[in-house]
Amino acid sequence: MMDCFSFFPCFGNRSSDSDPPQLDPVILISGIGGSILNSKGKKLGIETRVWVRILLADLEFKKKIWSIYNPQTGYTESLDKDTQLLVPDDDYGLYAIDILDPSPVIKCLHVTDVYYFHAMIEMLIKFGYKKGTTLFGYGYDFRQSNRIDKLMEGLKVKLETAYKASGGRKVNIISHSMGGLLVSCFLSLHNDVFAKYVNKWICIACPFQGAPGCINDSLLTGLQFVEGLESFFFVSRWTMHQLLIECPSIYEMLANPDFNWKKQPLIRVWRKQSKGGETSVELESYGPLASINLFEEALRKNELDFDGKKIALPFNYAILKWASRTRQVLNNAKLPDGVSFYSIYGTSFETPYDVCYGSKTSPIEDLSEICHTLPEYSFVNGDGTVPAESAMADGFEAVERVAIPASHRQILQEESVFKLIQKWLELDQKVVSQNSKTSRVADASSSMNFQM
Repeated sequence: MMDCFSFFPCFGNRSSDSDPPQLDPVILISGIGGSILNSKGKKLGIETRVWVRILLADLEFKKKIWSIYNPQTGYTESLDKDTQLLVPDDDYGLYAIDILDPSPVIKCLHVTDVYYFHAMIEMLIKFGYKKGTTLFGYGYDFRQSNRIDKLMEGLKVKLETAYKASGGRKVNIISHSMGGLLVSCFLSLHNDVFAKYVNKWICIACPFQGAPGCINDSLLTGLQFVEGLESFFFVSRWTMHQLLIECPSIYEMLANPDFNWKKQPLIRVWRKQSKGGETSVELESYGPLASINLFEEALRKNELDFDGKKIALPFNYAILKWASRTRQVLNNAKLPDGVSFYSIYGTSFETPYDVCYGSKTSPIEDLSEICHTLPEYSFVNGDGTVPAESAMADGFEAVERVAIPASHRQILQEESVFKLIQKWLELDQKVVSQNSKTSRVADASSSMNFQM
């Protein structure tokens, strides 16, 4: 699910003695898993990076990040009561969403799996953006609900900060993946604040109506962020599974049952049936609503070992209820007059849609077996994570929607995406008017043709 990044080549240098162009500030907002998380000891106050890290990743994850949902507050809370998880705000919020494991060894080896907004930050700086004046990042605790108070208040403060730091210029937001849902929640709940501070919103690869295949399987068997040999040094699929069951953000990306899908996403199970002393194998199908009963039955025995104790982690109906209200919030989101919306979504990659467990020759007898079974997928067009159908269904009046043949994470590295951003932020005109030496960038951009 986390694709290998390739470093984006630098643009030509601008002359150092020219005046910087007048730029509206930009805030970059990450998606799920796209923010560094630090564990801070409550006694000594020592901070340790626990997400993302390559070395000792699985061990630290189990000790510090495994969590349980508190229905009284709506927050997911770490099982380790001696620590709290924090998102570092260094470098005006950019540090947490740049290189997710910024250790010297990783930088030296250029392990690009953990490069997130790095190339985009570099590109924007080349065009004259300055950290803390016109360029900011917003990382957040992605375990939590996209509409939880702390995340909403944090975005409000970030918008106010960018607005004031730039001398009262309205903000342009660039969000990736689930970050688009967070922005949508803010838009719905704080529409007046959004109208006051935001000029343009560029949304990239957002699962507006859910990501059925990936999220259904995440709740049943977990999530593999890194594939191949590197996965042995990272958090395992099943370790991740035990966290995701308690994350409202995951439930909020389940397939929207009220959306008019071209074909309803399904979970299928090859099931062994025994009646009257005879056995048979049948293929059962579950749509978005019927899948809830499947989740309940499959996860009824799920538990984890933490600090020598067994902790039950069944399907969480309290989170589902919260997520249903979040869906209502998302459905009510409307763009204020004067705010321009742009959408980029990935295509040309096989994207999980229907999920199937068991087989005709090796069927599932007890549904709890699903949690220890790797799935078979059927695919639709998308970015490998989010179906194009979901990403396109934003419900807003867009200035432009552009399809880019790229995967979910690689899309943040694509030159064609960068050229779109330059065009929509009007960087070509602003930079060229300041310094004619960069005119070749404008020429390259004007010659591009994009799939709509």
